[in-house]
Amino acid sequence: MTGGEKAKAKAKTEQAEGKTKEVLGRALGNDRMAAEGQAKKSKGDAREGKEKAKDAFRH
Repeated sequence: MTGGEKAKAKAKTEQAEGKTKEVLGRALGNDRMAAEGQAKKSKGDAREGKEKAKDAFRH
């Protein structure tokens, strides 16, 4: 796996973990957990966007 592939995989993992934590936090009424999950998902979204931009410049 190349560096770019690893970063993309990490982005997908962050997005999935964040979404899960966000949904679980909301279901439990835990605003802090929901906010942490949303932040992690956003971090994954940003990482994915960065990798997509890199790919656009490579091609």
